[in-house]
Amino acid sequence: MRPRVRWTLTFAVVLSVFYALLLAFKGIALLNEGSAAGVLLGLAILVVPLLGLALVAREIQFGRQCARLAEELDSEDGLPVDDLPRRPSGRVDRAAADGQFARMREETEANPDRWQSWFRLSLAYDAAGDRTRARAAARHAIELHTRRNA
Repeated sequence: MRPRVRWTLTFAVVLSVFYALLLAFKGIALLNEGSAAGVLLGLAILVVPLLGLALVAREIQFGRQCARLAEELDSEDGLPVDDLPRRPSGRVDRAAADGQFARMREETEANPDRWQSWFRLSLAYDAAGDRTRARAAARHAIELHTRRNA
């Protein structure tokens, strides 16, 4: 992991933990108040930071799994070359991304049981700007990779 990414991730986790602790103290204070409304609100406030920390942990795990797959695919020389034309803003040209996506979709349809195909498809979805489908394809690639190595 690059140092800047590691520092940013560490900062985000520390900030999330600090925020969760702050909310937990407020929730405990409301529980100690003793009124029915205070207890209910205190319980609700205690659930929010736990849920938030669980979501942060899940995203970190997803990121690590994707990085692991990318490294493995790169070692196989299977990562697509990032040579798509870009706009001045840095975003990939939509027509070029759609062309790459079509090739990756065909590859995935021909090899639906290969995690490599699904991971390349997730990269194509991401380049085309469809983050929801990119994440779904990456999760499927992780699932196939995990099954293969189980």
